[in-house]
Parts: sequence; C-alpha cells; structure tokens
Amino acid sequence: MAHTPRAASPTTTHPVDRVPPTGKLLVLAVQHVLAFYAGAVVVPLVIASGLGLDNRTLVHLINADLFTCGIASIIQSAGIGKRIGVRLPLIQGVTFTAVSPLIAIGAAVSPLIAIGAAATPAGADPNTGLATMYGSIIAVGLIVFFAAPYFAKLLRFFPPVVTGTLLTVMGTTLIAVSAGDVVGWASTADDASKAGALLEGLGFALGTIAIIVIVQRVFTGFASTLSVLIGLVVMTGVAFALGRADFSGVGGASWVGVTTPFYFGLPKFSASAVFSMLIVMAVTAVETTGDVFATGEVVGKRITPAHIANALRADGLSTFLGGVLNSFPYTCFAQNVGLVRLTRVKSRWVVTAAGALMIVLGVLPKAGAVVAAIPQPVIGGASLAMFASVAVVGIQTLSKADMRDNRNAVIVSTSVGLAMLVTLQPSIAEAMPPWLRILFGSGVTIGSLTAVVLNVVFFHIGRPTSAAVALVGGRSVTLDEVGAMGRDEFVSVFSRLHEAHTWPAERAWEHRPFASVEELRRAFEDEVLAATPDEQEALIGAYTDIVDLLLTDCGDERAGLDTASMALGEFDDHEAQELRALDAAYREKFSRPLVMCVDNLADRAQLLASGWRRVESSPAREARFALGEVIDIADARFTSLVADANPLRAAWSEGFEQLD
Repeated sequence: MAHTPRAASPTTTHPVDRVPPTGKLLVLAVQHVLAFYAGAVVVPLVIASGLGLDNRTLVHLINADLFTCGIASIIQSAGIGKRIGVRLPLIQGVTFTAVSPLIAIGAAVSPLIAIGAAATPAGADPNTGLATMYGSIIAVGLIVFFAAPYFAKLLRFFPPVVTGTLLTVMGTTLIAVSAGDVVGWASTADDASKAGALLEGLGFALGTIAIIVIVQRVFTGFASTLSVLIGLVVMTGVAFALGRADFSGVGGASWVGVTTPFYFGLPKFSASAVFSMLIVMAVTAVETTGDVFATGEVVGKRITPAHIANALRADGLSTFLGGVLNSFPYTCFAQNVGLVRLTRVKSRWVVTAAGALMIVLGVLPKAGAVVAAIPQPVIGGASLAMFASVAVVGIQTLSKADMRDNRNAVIVSTSVGLAMLVTLQPSIAEAMPPWLRILFGSGVTIGSLTAVVLNVVFFHIGRPTSAAVALVGGRSVTLDEVGAMGRDEFVSVFSRLHEAHTWPAERAWEHRPFASVEELRRAFEDEVLAATPDEQEALIGAYTDIVDLLLTDCGDERAGLDTASMALGEFDDHEAQELRALDAAYREKFSRPLVMCVDNLADRAQLLASGWRRVESSPAREARFALGEVIDIADARFTSLVADANPLRAAWSEGFEQLD
C-alpha cells in the first residue's frame, strides 16, 4: 500500500496551555486563592507586629500584599514577552525568609547584625525605617531581574539528588507550619481550656483531610480536582454552625481600599540593607528553582536553564513592584505546587485567573475578610495534604538518583537530618549568633544549602582517586579495573547498554585499556557506527517501540527506566490516538519499531512532531536517524550506569536537560 505523506504535522496543545471552560476556570482559581490566602497574609501580620504598626497600616499592608501577589502571579504564569515568567501554574507569594531582615531594616536596626532576629528592640520607631525597607526591596528586585540568567547557568549543580532533597525537605518541614495552624486555637486558650481547644482544632483539621481524601476516592474528573476547596467550604460551614467561625469582620471591613505607590514616602537606599536582602534572595532563588522543577515534574514539562532564568526574572520584577506598591519580596509558593499535584489541574491560566482574583481581593477588603474567616485548623488540615504532596514529588525525583552510590545517600541523609533538626528544635536558631540565624532558622534553608554544598564537594571538586565507574553486582569498580576485566565480565556489565545484542560490548572490549571514562563511552559509539548495515538494522529492530513503551505495559523494564526520566505526563485520548496513528504510519513505511530517545524530547508535543517529521524522511536518512537514537539511548544508559561519566552531563542525567 502506498504511503500518503501528511501535509503538516499535527499540533497538540500541552495541558499547561489549555484554557478550561469559564465556570471551571473560576472555581479552580478560587481554590488556589483559598489555599494561598493564609500564607499570603501571614507575612504582613508578622512584620506589622514586629514593627508595632497600627491596625490601619496593617490593613493597608495586607491589601498591598494581595494586590501585588495577583500581579506577580500573572507575570509568572502568563508571562511578559519571551523572557519574563516561567509560564507554569505557579502562584507568587511573599517569602517568609525575608521577615526578620525586613523587621530589622524597618525598625532602623543594623540589618547585618539583626539578620535572622526574631524580634526588634522594644520602643524602636518603625516609621523611620520603612522608606529604607522599601528601598532595599526595590534595589534587590532589580538585581535579581538582571542576574537571573547567570544564576540559571549554575543549574548543573542541581541534579536529581539535590532537587529531590530540596523538595522532600520543603514538603516535610512545611508540615510544621500546618501543625501550627492545627493547634492554633490551643496556643491562645487558657490553661483550663487548652486541652479541649487542642482536640477541637485537631478534629476540624482531621475532618478537612478526611473530606479531601473521600472526594479524591469517590469522585473522578473535575469533581476530584475540587477536593481541597470542598474540604475548606464544608468544614468552614461546620465550624460556623458550631459557633467556631466568625464572620463579624466582614461587616467592619471597608468596601474599597486601593494601595498607592510609595505610600510610606520615597524610598531610601542603604548598602547594608540591600546586602542583607541579597542574602535572602539568594536563598529564595534556590527555593524558586525547586518549585519550578517540582511543577515541571507534575505538569509534564522538562525544565531548562531558560525556564529558571524566566522564573527568576519574574521574581525580580515582582519584588521590584512590591517595593513600589508597599509590599514585600516575592517567590513561588510551595503550597500551591502541592495543590497542582493534588488536583492534577495543570493549566497555567487557572493561576492567571487566581491572580486576577487576588487583585480584586487587594482592592476589596470586605471580600478578603470573608476568606479570612476560615478557621485556622481548617486551613492547617488542607495545607497538610498539600505540603505532603510536595514531599511526594521530592521522593519521586530522588528515585531518579542512584542511591547505591554512597555519595548520593550522604547528601540526602545529611540534608534531611539537618533540616528536620532545626525544624523540630527551633531553639537552636535562638542560640546562634544573629548573623547565623537566617541559616538555622529554617529547615528549608539549611537543608537546601547543605544539599547544594555537599553535591559540589562530592561531584565537582577535585577528582576522587577511587571514583566508581561501573556497578558489578553492587560492587563499585574503577576505570583501571574495567580495563582489566575479561571479555565475559566486561560484556556482562556493559551489554545492558544495547537491546538483545552483545556485539557492541564485545567489540568495545577490544579497545582496552581506557585512558578516560569518555574514551570508554566513545568505544561503544564507534563500534555501533562501524557495524554493517544489516547489523545496525537488526540492532534497531531489537528496541521496544516508543508507542508500546508509553501506552501499554510492554514488560520491558530497562526501556521503562529510559522513559522514567521524562516528565511526559498522561496522554489524553486524542493524543493516544494520534500516537498510535503515527506508529502505524512509521511501521508501514519503514517496517521497524519507532525508536526514540526520550532525553532528546521536551514534551509530548515535540514527541509527536518529531515522529511525523521522521515519517516524511527518506529510508536512508531515517536509517541514520534511527541509529542515532539507538546511540543516544545507549549514551543515556551509560551515564546512568557509570558514575562521573561526565560531571556536567551527570548533573542533568535522569530528567534534566544538558547545559550548553
């Protein structure tokens, strides 16, 4: 049967870019706002308390925060031009890391001494320092904006073992925040009623979690995506019926409250204040990186240095606007990453709509007061489920790192251990010198930095004298030992690089000894390229078809691991049908399986587009292309098998794109 060429490759819209129907869009946006709201207002509350600001100023700070959060979220999710905004479903919020330095700056205390301090001296006049506080925010926002591309180039220091640790630490340590909300009523009760308040708050929190779980179990489709919103609404209704939800503040709130630029006066700039805020933003840049990677895993997008640079530019621009509009520094909000994973709603336009709603809340204090009436334990129960989901993403990412390598195990155990230590014992931060409290005051901070530093120490400094090269029965061997292997042992170790055929390993063995790991890698590539056309065709034919690999349980465990590094996400019915049509067209023309190395693909749309282009190729050209895919698959397997195959490549192995 003659093959009829396709006129054009089909276009497939990624779930991130799809716009839900208006009704669903608004409901899902409200859910994001509810999940975000408590974290959004806690920073102005703490700063106002630390600076002794009056209630009128506090209301203005909350309105300014919500208003700017909305703008920042739109910038991040919808994007501006090609280089500002990561265009993923990421809510922007005020980073809590900045609270102590901002209080110190606002209270006119030396910020370099007071970094990490929990409070300011009694009697300090905060109004004299507010202009300096906002000046430092404006300055650091501009610095982050212009420095974003340079930070993105450091991403080779963030392989799966680092980002997985960061996300696991982020999720587990943030549970302490949820726990604080759950027991919030008990912390304000007198001794006689403390036990009752604790049990009552725990009951509301567990009830919220139970509703979320039940909705996820009983319902499917759109209803299951509203589990968090349903939990919040139902348990708030129960609390109101029992007299434990107070909506009286709604009546006392004004209808309109608009923030004006430079409300507290023109900004003033201090070198020490700017430097202290740069320390904060360096820490939050690592957290933003983790949030972007986590969201990329959830929505099925491979994250590249350009994505990180765009996200950090949005952070910088939003922070700059925060200084102008009387708000604070901005970063991605982890709890909403958990919400995306929990609800499986991947559209960035939901977050854009949520940003618009936050802008409305920022100019309507009365509407914000309704959301503020949600009982604290109910928020704690919902956030617990979301933070735990962030930890799950971290565990999934860590599964891509080789934990048989003791260096990776040390990175994870040390980072998680230190993070949990300062989280469970916050008194440690109080005992530290003021300049160290920013490090020991947050489990996320110390855990993230520990993972980054240890990864550099183990994998990027010097050349270990006994670095592992291959794993033989769980035993690490060196490059010299590989060169000394007999043929049978060498083939036993390295035949896993190719499907069904051992001749590439047998012929590569002849190249011994190997002067470097790269020379070992090249031996396999050269032998495949030098093989006869019949040998090459037989080798290609031994591989599992990409369609069988993605849409069915083909039973090929090794090939399944090849695709595990790619955040493809789930194929919908239309995409699955198109993928099968692509497979049929390819087999009809070339009579071989469609072989693809997923490390060369960014997402499902690129997979489909690349496949259709290959269908249009001539047989000779496609034979060379397919052989190149086989070599790329073997190359990726080599990187997974061989420790320190290439420090730059290893940093991006198992799901992260190689740096240029």
